[in-house]
Amino acid sequence: MLQHQYIERDSGDVVTEALLGDRLVHLLYHQVRENSTALFRLLTSSRSSGILGAVTFDRPLLNRRSFAARCGIDLRECLDPPHELDTARKVFERKIRFEQCRPMPADPGCVVSPADARVLVGSLQQHSHFFLKEKFFSFEELLGPDQHDWHRSFSQGDFAVFRLTPDKYHYNHTPVAGRVIAHYAIEGGYHCCNPGAVVSVATPYSKNKRVVTIIDTDVADGTKVGLVAMIEVVALMIGEIVQAYSSHGYDDPQPLTNGMFLAKGQPKSLYRPGSSTDILLFQPGRVLFAPDLLQNQLRSGVSSRFSHGFGRPLVETDIKVRSLLATARS
Repeated sequence: MLQHQYIERDSGDVVTEALLGDRLVHLLYHQVRENSTALFRLLTSSRSSGILGAVTFDRPLLNRRSFAARCGIDLRECLDPPHELDTARKVFERKIRFEQCRPMPADPGCVVSPADARVLVGSLQQHSHFFLKEKFFSFEELLGPDQHDWHRSFSQGDFAVFRLTPDKYHYNHTPVAGRVIAHYAIEGGYHCCNPGAVVSVATPYSKNKRVVTIIDTDVADGTKVGLVAMIEVVALMIGEIVQAYSSHGYDDPQPLTNGMFLAKGQPKSLYRPGSSTDILLFQPGRVLFAPDLLQNQLRSGVSSRFSHGFGRPLVETDIKVRSLLATARS
């Protein structure tokens, strides 16, 4: 199996990712999927995903610090004392001192990353160098079959795909400031977000269960980048997306409602542990992605499964939540 590498943003180093359960994913998405469609559907169902998540994440940890070290987790960032993080689930659902550990750019016109993740950016415009339509999702299907107004709004726009690996901090944060004008869930499967699985299954992100939030940023105190769609996508072993927006730290979490104003960089939701994906959609001509993300994506000499699977350079950058993703286009 091909190795998968990404670029560490702060250092520029090329890192080889240790894909958790890679052999199992290869078995499921090649042999099982090709030879037993019914079994494949069963194994990527909500029930199977929940059982697998419980078995994997709810057993007591024998050595918390050793487990955190293997996963590259800095326990000093956590709000809860380390001795209370006694299962993998508690580690992955940890809260952090994000104001200090994940500083946010001061520019009110910037868009920030919604998660600690590995990111790829793209365009829905066919003439764009970063045109990636139908690689990771079917655009119309992603937003839901009856949301035709949103189809028109985001057609020919830009997007960013954030892949959260199981070891990542699992809170999503608001990437922009603005007012919620739509919020809805779409049922679907629980396909894995492993790069090998993504390449094997056409448009997997629009086939999974997901939650869509449309934010109008052209309002008072907003980021002024037009409409932004934030799509939170479940995956294998993710049983739930808990909406828990809080305007101050993690205090007083509340469900999203239409008309609610969201401040940028605040906790928005929590993925139950496992791998998962965030997708941001932008209207055409409203944002400019950070230059380093664009340069990294086309970097040669990096072994990315996305590059091999899609026949063009596609290298992820490891990005931190609340760090710069894009700026408003003048």
